[in-house]
Amino acid sequence: MVVALVVSVGLGSAGVRPGTTLQILGDHLLPGEHVASWSPVEDRIVWSFRTPRVLLAAVVGAALALVGAILQAVIRNPLADPYVLGASSGAALGAVIGLALGASVPGVFVTGSAFGGAALAGVLVYVLASRGGRIESLRLVLAGVALSYLFSAITSWLTVTAEHGKLPGILFFLLGSISSADWTTLPLPAIALGLGAAYTFWRADHLNAVMTGDDAATSLGVDVNRFRVETLLATSVLVGSVVAVAGGIGFVGMVVPHVCRLLVGADHRRLLPVALIAGALLLVAVDTIARTAAAPRELPVGVVTALVGAPFFLWLLRRRPVGSVS
Repeated sequence: MVVALVVSVGLGSAGVRPGTTLQILGDHLLPGEHVASWSPVEDRIVWSFRTPRVLLAAVVGAALALVGAILQAVIRNPLADPYVLGASSGAALGAVIGLALGASVPGVFVTGSAFGGAALAGVLVYVLASRGGRIESLRLVLAGVALSYLFSAITSWLTVTAEHGKLPGILFFLLGSISSADWTTLPLPAIALGLGAAYTFWRADHLNAVMTGDDAATSLGVDVNRFRVETLLATSVLVGSVVAVAGGIGFVGMVVPHVCRLLVGADHRRLLPVALIAGALLLVAVDTIARTAAAPRELPVGVVTALVGAPFFLWLLRRRPVGSVS
């Protein structure tokens, strides 16, 4: 992970050697006097522009992979990802409303709008999926998918009716982008990821239990309904923080947990930390490709994740029995 971060920071339209990159990072992170053998332009490129972007890509990838692993266990659906419960679509709708009203990316208003959209989606899914005080897994999925379509339709309507000058920014944001990253955008998703990871590591035994079925989990002492509500809130916060700074980035949350299960098994005490690192590595690599493959133009990150990841996942399905992947 450290090697990937350093290499990614050095790559770009203006390349910086790994040794120089390490020296610049050390100058900013380590106390003491340092003799600068690099130019001010290289210092600005590495520290002000690329380092926060690469770190944000790692945080976003880790958060998406974590959400995917949680939802696939709680819902017991191999296709579950941050979009399945409508949280991602709701956050995107809120962010687009903020952008359409003239806010900047990723300004405070856009961030708050994204959180509001994710929270609204979470509340609606809970209301629609509950029956007799209990949340059913199938109703949760169906309600989430239906709300995703509804929010996506409203988002599309807002996009086509927005002012012409705002349309390129909105579309690029919806396709996923980390180009607006700076040091001010990093704390919010990093804090959300830290809290979400701490919660899921603490509840890893509950995730293992609910994968066996509601009745078995209840017999093991897990309050399944309460646990689903807790995970719904946790994933909504994570997704809202990610969409607020990076837009809609698909594929990572669905595929990374499957690949990690093939590597370390289904025990969430091992799966969760591996998924965090794998998701971070994947998005750091994808963002590096997105900003270098067609330089000086930049590709949307969400497009690259699908182009790179979908063929790999299809190859994986061909080589492995379906049961081993799901």
